[in-house]
Amino acid sequence: MIYICNIIYYSMLSGKFAITIHILTLLTKFPNDYLSSEFIAGSINLNPVLVRKEIANLKAHHIVESKEGKNGGTRLVKNAANITLKEIFQMTFDTINLGYAKNEPHPDCPVGKKINQNLGVLYDDLNEKISIQLDTITLEDFSNQF
Repeated sequence: MIYICNIIYYSMLSGKFAITIHILTLLTKFPNDYLSSEFIAGSINLNPVLVRKEIANLKAHHIVESKEGKNGGTRLVKNAANITLKEIFQMTFDTINLGYAKNEPHPDCPVGKKINQNLGVLYDDLNEKISIQLDTITLEDFSNQF
């Protein structure tokens, strides 16, 4: 489990993955209920506007549905056993990119002239490993830890 947590940690760099998986885990725990963005935001300790932004992304990917009104909210429409963490990751990021230096490295330096190229190879490798690992874990698997 520690390895899985480390992989998830690396993919949460912007927080979007963490927010999205938190939302989906809550929805998995309450499969027959429409949860309000205020309820979800309270669990995450986040502004409901940010929660609604992530819910809009999930709606665009046909993972959740929402209804308005007094008893409105959001619920999962896809079975949690059929959603992999890789799919969730891909809904929030295209790839992990830990960044490059803002300044242009010196082209005559043996390190500077190849640093960005070698970082690109490293990031590609990280993304491949993360995708392989996350593809083996379903939202249901993750949610069963709670």
